[in-house]
This record gives sequence, structure tokens and C-alpha cells, in this order.
Amino acid sequence: MSFDASSSSVTRRLLPPDAAQRLVLHNEVHARPTARIRLPALVVYIAVLNEGVSRADECRHLQRLPGQTHLAEHDLASHFLRLRFATHTVKWERHSEFTRYVVVQPLAASAGLGAQNPALLPSLAVEPEWLATIPGQTIAAIKLALVHGDLSDSQQALTLGRRWLGDAPLVASMMGTLGHSMALTDFRLRESGFERMLVIAPPDTSDTRAGRISQRLLELETYRLMALRGLPVAKALMPSLADTERELADITHQLDSGSGSDTELLQHLATLAARVEQATASHAYRFSATAAYHGIVQQRLGELRERPIPGTQTIGEFMGRRLSPAIATVAATSNRLASLSERITRATALLRTRVDIATEAQNQELLAQLTKGQSLQLKLQGTVEGLSIAAISYYMVSLILYAAKAGKAVGLPLHPELLAGSFIPLVLWGVWRTTQRIHAKLHQGAH
Repeated sequence: MSFDASSSSVTRRLLPPDAAQRLVLHNEVHARPTARIRLPALVVYIAVLNEGVSRADECRHLQRLPGQTHLAEHDLASHFLRLRFATHTVKWERHSEFTRYVVVQPLAASAGLGAQNPALLPSLAVEPEWLATIPGQTIAAIKLALVHGDLSDSQQALTLGRRWLGDAPLVASMMGTLGHSMALTDFRLRESGFERMLVIAPPDTSDTRAGRISQRLLELETYRLMALRGLPVAKALMPSLADTERELADITHQLDSGSGSDTELLQHLATLAARVEQATASHAYRFSATAAYHGIVQQRLGELRERPIPGTQTIGEFMGRRLSPAIATVAATSNRLASLSERITRATALLRTRVDIATEAQNQELLAQLTKGQSLQLKLQGTVEGLSIAAISYYMVSLILYAAKAGKAVGLPLHPELLAGSFIPLVLWGVWRTTQRIHAKLHQGAH
């Protein structure tokens, strides 16, 4: 009998019970949908470090937007929220170390492609005070304009872009295999604290493509800055690592030459190990995060599918020449820290081996002394036993003598001295024999 689900008016579930969090895991792919942006548009982007900032703090800040007093903390549970207004949208997105706020609004007519270094914030759709009081510390702030333009003459578009950005040295790329748009920036902070980016795209650019371009460029800059957070940590750690390496080299030299107190060397190594472990515990996460963020930067650059424009560097080339040395420094410091920990462990093991060998030699010497002492003790014991046999025999012969004298006193025909003298061999033999039996029993009990 066949079963056709479409023939049933009631949907039947033909599955076992769901695994824990199946729905959450499945919907994670839809958690951060790409924005749809209609050109010309202005994207105001702020990323803040959220250490010490709770979700409740961010919810209260979002409630300050017009008509959003109804927002509750559970509305932010998915780490993503898009609020739509009549003329603009506000997007909130929380990550492990930072939170992003994105305002997408139409670009003012006076800020189009023909303008020269136009002012963008006066036309901001949200209150400037609302931006200034976002909870957290700013790590990235970008004003991204997306405009229509003719890309058939890339040099003409580059000239207009340079004029729009303020005649500063630019980096620019054609994006997409077919060059569907041009991205330009100077990676400079203005007095307002914002960077500027410009995207020039043909009139037929779809809202979805514009959204993807915006997201990739903004994430590229954010993750670049997040990756660089490991560089100051690495630079600050270098002098300490150099001192520790010198101290370890000195300890190793003393181990090789056999100089120095083992106890003092072991205490010094323990101090070095504690110092390195403390540094590892404090900075391992930052170094790992730097590697992860750099991986995302490389991924976003690959997604741009850049093509060079004659006369200027691409965004990827610019970042590669300036970001790669910093990432290499962080990676080298992380590897140096791990290597130092391993070297201290090996030096400690070597020192412990030397201490064990010295201890074993001392034990051997002590055992030899104990063996010699026991031998002397056994000889002394044999001497004492011989004296003991003579003393016991003497007392027994004396008893016989006294007994014989007592018998003579009562009239028995005895000669006490002669009788006692005749018993001397027998008494000696009896005492010696008794001693031998006692030794035999003790020896048998020991085995």
C-alpha cells in the first residue's frame, strides 16, 4: 500500500523525535540574512567591543529608537535584529567580542558621485546622540556610500571616486569576475572618527547584490581591526619572552657545565614555568582569535573576487602588505611562547634526571655503609654470643657446685669440685646446642 502525503488533509510527522536544539542549529543558516539595499544609499556602521555590556544594556539602548519601547530582551535572543522604519533600517548584531549597529538609509542628493568630499552625517536618519551613546567601545566606524555610476571608463570612475573621498591616496578594486562594481577607500580616520568607503555600481545592480557588497566590505574592515588586536599584546610580551629565554639559556648552560645548586636551578625553572604559563593563560585566546579573524579577512577578500585597476592598489594588496606582517608577528609570538614552554619542560626534566642520578648515587653509598655496619654488627654479635655461652655455662656450673656442696653437707658422699668440673663439657655443649636451635628457628621464621 503506497502513501501519498499530498492526499492527506492533516500533515503527519513521519520522523523520530527531534534532537536537542535541532531547530536552533537548522535556523542558524538564516540567523543573519543579507540586507537588501537600494542605491543610492548610505550605510552608517559602528562596531563596538561588548566586554562588560549585557544584552539588557543593548536592549535598553535600542528601546530609545522611535516606536521601539516594546522591545524585550528575548527579542535579542537570536543575536540579530533588524528594525524597519519609514525611511531607513537599523540592524543590531551581537558577536562574541563585539556588537554591530548598522543604519541603512537613502543617500542625500548633495552627496552623489559628483560631489567633492561631501558631508554625510547631517542627513543621518537617527539621532546623533543615539549613536554617541551606544554601549561599548568603538572598534570600527564606517560611512559607506553606494552610488550609481558608469564603469565603462574605470579611470574616469576612479577620478570621481578620489574627488568624493577627498583627494587622499586611494586603494580601489573592480569587484566580481566581470567587474560588476568598484570599491574605493583610503582607510583613514576622519575627525568624526569614521572611515569612508565608496562603492560605484551600474544602474542595473540588484538590491541583493548591493547588500552583499556592503556586508563583505564592512566585515572585511571589522575583522581586520579585530585581528590586529593581538599585535599590541604580542609586542608587549616580546621583552618578557626575551628575558625568559636568556634566563633559560643560562640555566641550560649551568646544567651542561654541572655548576649551580640543583635546588636553586629547580626553583628558578619553576619560576620561569609559572611566568610562561601565566602569559599563555592570559594571551592564548587573543592569539587564537587573531588567527581566526585573519582567516575571515582572507575569506572576505576571496569573496570580493577583485580585479586590479591600473594606477592603484587593490584592497587585497593593500591589506596583504600591511596586515600580513602584523599577523606574522602575532603568530611568531604565539609559537615562541609555546616553544618556550616546551623548552622549560625539557630543561626541568633534564634537571630532575640529574637530581635523580645524584640521589641514586647517594643511596648506593648509604646502602654500602649500612651493609658494612651490618657486617660489623654481625661479627660483634657473634663475639657477644660466645661470651654469653661462657657466662651462662659458668652460672650453670656454679649451680651444680652449690647443689653438690649442699648434698655433701647433708651427708652425701660427694666431692663438689670434682662433680662440677666433670659437668663443664656437658654444660658447654648444652648451652651451645640450645643457642643453635634458637638461631635455626629464627632463620626459619624469617623465610
